[in-house]
Amino acid sequence: MRRYVRVALLCLGCGLCSLLYGSSQLALEQEPAWGKPQARDPAAPVRRQRAGGGRVAAAAAGSAGRGEPELPDRCKNLSISYWNSYWMLPSDVCGMNCFWEAAFRYDFMKTQPAEKMHLAVVACGERLEETVTMLKSAIIFSIQPLQFHIFAEGQLHNSFKGILNGLPYQGKFNYTVYPITFPTESAAEWKKLFKPCASQRLFLPLILKDVDSLLYVDTDILFLRPVDDIWSFLKKFNSTHIAAMAPEHEEPRIGWYNRFARHPYYGITGINSGVMLMNMTRIRRKYFKNDMTTARLQWGEILMPLLKKYKLNITWGDQDLLNIMFFHNPESLFVFPCQWNYRPDHCIYGSNCKEAEEKGIFILHGNRGVYHDDKQPTFRAIYEAIKKYSFGDDLVNFLLQPLELELQKTMHTYCGRIYKVFIKQLTKSIRDIYDRRSKGS
Repeated sequence: MRRYVRVALLCLGCGLCSLLYGSSQLALEQEPAWGKPQARDPAAPVRRQRAGGGRVAAAAAGSAGRGEPELPDRCKNLSISYWNSYWMLPSDVCGMNCFWEAAFRYDFMKTQPAEKMHLAVVACGERLEETVTMLKSAIIFSIQPLQFHIFAEGQLHNSFKGILNGLPYQGKFNYTVYPITFPTESAAEWKKLFKPCASQRLFLPLILKDVDSLLYVDTDILFLRPVDDIWSFLKKFNSTHIAAMAPEHEEPRIGWYNRFARHPYYGITGINSGVMLMNMTRIRRKYFKNDMTTARLQWGEILMPLLKKYKLNITWGDQDLLNIMFFHNPESLFVFPCQWNYRPDHCIYGSNCKEAEEKGIFILHGNRGVYHDDKQPTFRAIYEAIKKYSFGDDLVNFLLQPLELELQKTMHTYCGRIYKVFIKQLTKSIRDIYDRRSKGS
């Protein structure tokens, strides 16, 4: 009986080998031979895209010049989507030597460096501590590596470098400190617009020419969830979007632009530029509609004419200029909900950010100096908690629990009455950090 079983297993094994050999030969017949020049197949890119092969080709092209191993030309340029001889492998794996190629290609993809998220801030005057606290919140919660672009007055450069060089998690972020830079012929006018240096953000697409996408934030921002999450909005942009911001107000009855503005503004209540996600490549390429000329103007061409026309009518400086731009080009703006730019106006007259009530606050914006006075103690409590937290300490015992005790003391204010909204997302972010650590990621 055992003899018959062995014979049956041997026949089964031979049959399987024959099937695999025949499948590979059929796949080779449908692929061109190695090294032979091939006529360009106009349908090939479509087939590759459907198969996912385009992603591997793009990865290989992006690694050129960085010392990464190059994939074989056949795998880099071709992918079998209409035939997959080894059904257990993804369809973008080549038929010949597929087991070796699969291991090589997927190991290659896993060794690609993680995408860096670019974050920019402009700091002038007494904004060093506030800026460092903002950067600290980004480091604590974010997952992918961060690249900080810090624009600061000269006297702050050494202080930034000394503090950032002393922070742990050096592999989690890099930074560059830049001088404040405006166009030479109008530098004085731009620098005094609204607040010192605030209008520097308008020139970031022209200064950081090698940066494709960028998240700009004011110094008084605190991240309560990973930067990765707002960065992911870039993938939601349609073909016309160049930037993303939140509305200035949710409730028109207390809105500023719709009641007081003497210039055009976006939408019903305007937009707030304290958190501004940009596809800077698109910004540099776009020609903007405007009310100054029938010709469309590029970013670098439109800024000064806008300032000259509206400088006597604007109150909030560069934010007003952005509102004017997107009034004329509304199709270019992606609007994200208020919990991504939560300000005192969302709670001092009663809660009016429904998204935050449901899911919590994702990014806190302590404008009007509320981190440094007693007018809004709820905002100040969160700022002080993050400022005092030391890297490496337990986030629950040294950040979350002490913060909740402080927030309970603010319940005499409108914002304090909903203090749980302020820690809802923060609690989840801390839990997610420990979950990732337990999984070793």
